[in-house]
Amino acid sequence: MKTENFQFKKKFGQNFLTDTNLLKAIVTDAGVTSEDNVLEIGAGAGALTNEIANATKGKIVSVEIDKTLEPILKENLKAHNNVEVVFGDILKLDPQEIAKKFDNKPFRVVANLPYYISTPIIFYLIESELAIKSITVMLQKELADRICAKPNSKDYGGISVVLGLYGEVRKTRDVPRQLFTPQPNVDSAVISLEINPQHAENIKEISKVVKVCFAMRRKTLANNLMQGFGIDREKANQILQNCGLSPTARAETLEKEQYVCLFNELKKENIL
Repeated sequence: MKTENFQFKKKFGQNFLTDTNLLKAIVTDAGVTSEDNVLEIGAGAGALTNEIANATKGKIVSVEIDKTLEPILKENLKAHNNVEVVFGDILKLDPQEIAKKFDNKPFRVVANLPYYISTPIIFYLIESELAIKSITVMLQKELADRICAKPNSKDYGGISVVLGLYGEVRKTRDVPRQLFTPQPNVDSAVISLEINPQHAENIKEISKVVKVCFAMRRKTLANNLMQGFGIDREKANQILQNCGLSPTARAETLEKEQYVCLFNELKKENIL
C-alpha cells in the first residue's frame, strides 16, 4: 500500500494497519463471504479495503473523512471494480443514503475505527435500523474489554448490556500497538457483533433503563431508579422484588435479561 509523503492527521485519529496477515484475519473474523456486501468506515490508505475486496464479489462502500487520501486510494484500489469510496463523516451520513448504496440489501460492517469516535460510530450503526448482518471493528483494547465484559466484573457497564441486547458480541483478537503507523499509545482489539436483536421493538427504551441503572455505579439499583424515574423507595423496591432482585443490588450484577424485566415492570407501572 502506497502512503509516500502522506501527512498523518491527529484530528482524524489516523493509525494505519499494514500487516497483511492481520488484515486478512480481520476479514475472516468478520465472516465475509464471496457474496457479502460490506460497509467499511475509515478507508485510510485502502489496506483493509483491499483485503475485503479480495474476499467478496459483493459491493464495498468505504466511507473516508479525509479527502486528501483520494489519490492514494485511487491508486491502491484500482484493481477492484466493486469498491466505492465515499468521502465524508459517517456520523453525518443519512442511513437511508447508505441503504441505497446497497440497494437496501443486507451488509456487513468492517472497520478500523479512530479511537476518539469509536463509541458514537457503533451506536450510530446499531440505532440506524439498517440491514446490518454484523459489525466487526478494531477498537482501543480498553473499550473492547468493556464491551465484551460479563456481569460482576470491573469492566461491565451500560455499553456491555446494551450491545449485548443487539446480538452476540465477542472479542476475536488483541492487536499490539507496534502494528500501526504511526504507533498509538495504547493497544487495540477486534470485536465482532452478530446482529440479532432480542426485544427489537423496545430496545431503545430498555437502553434508557440501563443508562439510569448505571448512572451512579456506587449507588444501589433502588437509589438509581428513584433518582432516574422520580419514584419513591417503596415503588423502586417493589419493582426490583418483582424481578427477583434485592433492593441493595447494584447495576453491575445484573444479566441483560434482568434489565428487560425492569423495563417491563416500569412499563407496567406507567413509569416509562
